[in-house]
Amino acid sequence: MAESTTKKTGGSTKKGAVKTTRQQNAEKGFTASPTLAANLQTVLVDLLELAIQGKQAHWNVVGRNFRDTHRQLDEIIDDARTFSDTIAERMRALHAVPDGRSATIAKTTSLPEFPAGEVSTTETIDLVTERLEAAVATMRDVHDAVDEEDPTSADLLHAVIERLEQFAWMVSAENRSPAGR
Repeated sequence: MAESTTKKTGGSTKKGAVKTTRQQNAEKGFTASPTLAANLQTVLVDLLELAIQGKQAHWNVVGRNFRDTHRQLDEIIDDARTFSDTIAERMRALHAVPDGRSATIAKTTSLPEFPAGEVSTTETIDLVTERLEAAVATMRDVHDAVDEEDPTSADLLHAVIERLEQFAWMVSAENRSPAGR
């Protein structure tokens, strides 16, 4: 694999627009390419945004089945936070520098903005399902490129996709009617 030209600045090395850490004696091994780092960053941003929007929904959901929806949002938020930490730490293990700053998240997330104010449980279910599916779509979009370069990172994406798709199914079932009725 060809190594791109690097420019050292301070304590980090820049490869295009993606930052990687300067290798220390204890930090040897596989280093993410700019493409792999950017793909993992894209996933990270959507997971962080999912957690933030989940909290917005959690605080402002009202209506029938409030308690169940409120609790289910907590599960989604907890998992999104855990997954974002896993992805960020994977990036660090590969000498990439994750960027979880609020300005970066707002500028680069693929998730649509969550509405302000109180939101009915029915609308919240639809909005959260849409965001879960958007986060999964991001991961599916980058999956093949990630897998080609780093199957270990792709394995992490598999686990996240599986859980978020399960959440999307479970959350959306709240607003469904039985098929054929």
